[in-house]
Amino acid sequence: MSTSKLAFIMIDGLRYDTAVSHMGYLHHLVENQKASRFKVKSELPAMSRPLYEVLLTGTPPYINGVTNNQVVRLSTQESLFHLTKKHSLRNAVAAYYWVSELYNQAPFSMVTDRIQENENRPIQYGMFYWEDHYPDSHLFSDAHYLLSQHNPDFLYVHSMNVDDSGHKFTADSKEYRNRVIAVDVILSTVVPKWIEAGYQLIITADHGMTEDGMHGGNSKADREVPLFVISDKTEPLVHEQEISQLQLAPLACKLLDIPPSPAMQELQWNVFCK
Repeated sequence: MSTSKLAFIMIDGLRYDTAVSHMGYLHHLVENQKASRFKVKSELPAMSRPLYEVLLTGTPPYINGVTNNQVVRLSTQESLFHLTKKHSLRNAVAAYYWVSELYNQAPFSMVTDRIQENENRPIQYGMFYWEDHYPDSHLFSDAHYLLSQHNPDFLYVHSMNVDDSGHKFTADSKEYRNRVIAVDVILSTVVPKWIEAGYQLIITADHGMTEDGMHGGNSKADREVPLFVISDKTEPLVHEQEISQLQLAPLACKLLDIPPSPAMQELQWNVFCK
């Protein structure tokens, strides 16, 4: 049965090659034609806050102005949260606090902004964290609570532990690789439940991670990230040709069955569709 509900999972700092080699559950779905896998080339700079804005508005940094992690202000663009609200859909977010600063209120207050419930804001229901080591297990529990309590049409989930391990131990470390396995195991628990609840899924990353334990540059390690799509609207395939990260926001709009913003790229639907 076709659905227009979408869970968008963003795993911060997840390299494409490590996702391919270490995410056994997601590749089980790919091998059994239950999911598609794509290679995405991130925008520059390959830094977190700029790429949150790219993923959620479909606009590049030279247009949206979020050019580094120190730009602390509300977005000037029409995000997926604005669009879902505009088209009478409910949204919910379990994410790092920078997402709240981009779309609801800046600066973030850990005293008042941890849990947000206000259907008049772009993000209507939110649970936010501010420690990079906030456990992914807790994050996905937060997300499942939001899904169960509010039945959002669009659920955005932002996991931070892979990025945290990459900065602490570098991408060429057992700690980084094992953290990728750990989040894949968590996904093997929640993804079947969310599919059963009627959700399509996008699983991707903002940027990669280098052997120096950093990101921001123009290398493959910095920029190549995975995209997994679970939807009966798309073709179950492995697509090795790079696609632009600017395609993900209009893809989300297509799966949600809402019009994209005028600022978004035209969706190359033939890459994804049956």
